[in-house]
Amino acid sequence: MAKPKSMPVEGEILFSYFNEIGIISQLSSAVFERNLPEGLTNSQFGVLNWFVRVDSEATPGRLATAFQVTAGAMTNTLKKLAAKDLINIEPDPNSGRQKRVSITARGLAVRQAAIASAAPLLADFAQEFSAKSIESQLKSLRKVRQYLDEQRYR
Repeated sequence: MAKPKSMPVEGEILFSYFNEIGIISQLSSAVFERNLPEGLTNSQFGVLNWFVRVDSEATPGRLATAFQVTAGAMTNTLKKLAAKDLINIEPDPNSGRQKRVSITARGLAVRQAAIASAAPLLADFAQEFSAKSIESQLKSLRKVRQYLDEQRYR
């Protein structure tokens, strides 16, 4: 069996960079989910947060694309959110088959409660890492996210 070729140093650095981001994502998601109110999951919170960050209304298909999940997985998440009265799912007046999804006032309140529930975690984090340090990293991370977001449509 042939020995696999080693990666160039730049490739190893890039792999390590994305590996660290992935591990941070897993760890932070697990901690955040344990503190979510109303029995919410990270994926459900993500949908509520999307409505505040991106747009006030969307089709299930647009949401599935945004979260890079199957239509079935998004439908399941949306049904659970609708059952909790956190979103509205209504027929699209311009299409007989499409649905329109929007966040409810209760959904907005639950999103805010979820963010508030993270306050103690963030306070602990702020003891170790200064806001100035995080802010400088945030600019770079946003550029990485924007690049990767654009790449998925190519």
